[in-house]
Amino acid sequence: MKYLFIHQNFPGQFRHIARVLADDPDNQVVGIGDAENIKDRPQLHPRLRVLGYKHETKPNPQTHFYLREHENHIRRGQSLARLLLQLRDKGFTPDLIVAHPAWGEAMFIKDIYPQVHLINYFEYFYRSSGGDVGFDPENLTNLDDQLRVRVKNSTQLQALVNCERGISPTHWQKSRYPSEFQSKIEVIHEGVNTQLLKPDASAWIEANGHRFQAGDEVVTYLARNLEPYRGFHTFMNTLPKLQALRPNAHVLIIGGDGVSYGKKLPEGTSYRQHFCEALKDQVDWSKVHFIGQLPYNDYVRALQVSAAHIYLTYPFVLSWSMLESMAIGVPLIGSATTPVQEVIEHGKNGLLVDFFDTDALARQIAEVLDKPQEYQEMRRQARETIVQRYDLASICLPRMIDFLHESPRR
Repeated sequence: MKYLFIHQNFPGQFRHIARVLADDPDNQVVGIGDAENIKDRPQLHPRLRVLGYKHETKPNPQTHFYLREHENHIRRGQSLARLLLQLRDKGFTPDLIVAHPAWGEAMFIKDIYPQVHLINYFEYFYRSSGGDVGFDPENLTNLDDQLRVRVKNSTQLQALVNCERGISPTHWQKSRYPSEFQSKIEVIHEGVNTQLLKPDASAWIEANGHRFQAGDEVVTYLARNLEPYRGFHTFMNTLPKLQALRPNAHVLIIGGDGVSYGKKLPEGTSYRQHFCEALKDQVDWSKVHFIGQLPYNDYVRALQVSAAHIYLTYPFVLSWSMLESMAIGVPLIGSATTPVQEVIEHGKNGLLVDFFDTDALARQIAEVLDKPQEYQEMRRQARETIVQRYDLASICLPRMIDFLHESPRR
């Protein structure tokens, strides 16, 4: 079969399935992404052809601000359509197209390939309540924000109408979509490589001139970028209380200074700088180590070293890192928010605290550090949860392959 995968940051969520399909010499697999995003990516598979489209990102300043993001999506969809026309004119017609529609790429696919079965990856549908919008009192929204969010969903609504079927990684993320479209959407997670991601008592990592190894009193917090959506403000405000309880603990904070989700700060500033300045001498900074975005192998070793891992999130997209930390068997302390509660049962395979309760978070971390042996069964159950529900090789990839194979026949 001929497969076409489309993601502005290819391979994104399609890394594993694209690679395994390319393993079969009877398949022809093509991936498409934003040329700027993928230009320095290493080759994913020798039989996987990856193409880039060029995208102009500047919307007209006269465009109504509700529509600026949607206009950008239209421009991105148009850029993708031009590349698809070139492919079609060269004789390439896929049997199946799988696309992430959130940035607009899927908008005009059916105009180029009207007969080809399209599967869209539905990651998150914005609403004015019950999710990320309006969740955090420190990030208040107004009516303008709510109206803009409604328009923001225009791209997703187009994608829901135009595809034959869809995928969401979790049941909660699927539940965010309009009920009249949910019958189109199958819940299939991308999967966690539990053979790679597992406990390692010999693991060690160096950070800021210190060498840490499994068994040390190390607390980890990570996010792609250090921002409120992933509870960075809550975690930072926990540090003085945590250090009062466990003065010898070292904290490894992994993540960049950009903003992936939510409101950006003024140019030249970051949430890390903001909270470091706000806390000043309330924190012993010699035991807090900001180590940026790590290469994947170092990221895994940091989790293998961790004695307590913190995962906080708005009601929003569930991060890969939470599931990966569970596969490694780190004692996980997560926020009691809906995406986390789909996976974590408090006291069984992890611990839950209120997203905003810094006192409870500090006490829970301190207890885990104080009595590590009491959490061995919880660590085992955490890994077992991932093996039984999210394992890449035995659960998620087989389900995805079956789903793709049956889709064109429906």
